[in-house]
Amino acid sequence: MKPHKFHGRNEDSGQACEAVGCEEPGEFRAPSDRLAGFDGPGQWRWFCLDHVRAFNSSYNWFAGMTADEIVAAQHPAAGWANSSTTRAFRADAGVDGVPRWADFDDPLDAIGARATDIRRRAQSTARSHRFTGEERAALDMMGLEPDLDRTALRKRYSELVRRYHPDRNGGDRSHEGRLIRVVEAYQVLKKSAALA
Repeated sequence: MKPHKFHGRNEDSGQACEAVGCEEPGEFRAPSDRLAGFDGPGQWRWFCLDHVRAFNSSYNWFAGMTADEIVAAQHPAAGWANSSTTRAFRADAGVDGVPRWADFDDPLDAIGARATDIRRRAQSTARSHRFTGEERAALDMMGLEPDLDRTALRKRYSELVRRYHPDRNGGDRSHEGRLIRVVEAYQVLKKSAALA
């Protein structure tokens, strides 16, 4: 695909230049008086290269705004406000002005779901640091999460012993190695100081 010399050129627009008396094709779009809003995406004006340059040199996005509105529009966080239209990066958003996720509009729960996942992982990591390396290996062997208690440990141990014991498998000893590792892991974890 051949790159265009001018960014934003729409050769297939089918529009004529809207400048009075110009017969060139309108290959470049410019904002019109009807901007995007609740009722749709707005409309564009179409100009040739010379006339879009003239339009851009005289266009003032801030026309009709007060000084306060201009300052607010130039803020790095412009547009990222919660439902009460407060700034996302306001000074009281957290320690040292750090924004909170709650300061953002999140109608599809994209930020909230990610934040929940991050929080869950952090809590899991913090809980797993209570255990020694040997105890974490035992947790992995038994397929347990670090937030277990002694009741959950006994329940999982009973489940795994029933699953791998030769008497439960018609005398099949092929799972005996796994059973031994489960018993050893249980012995390590039942002595753990991290379990209450």
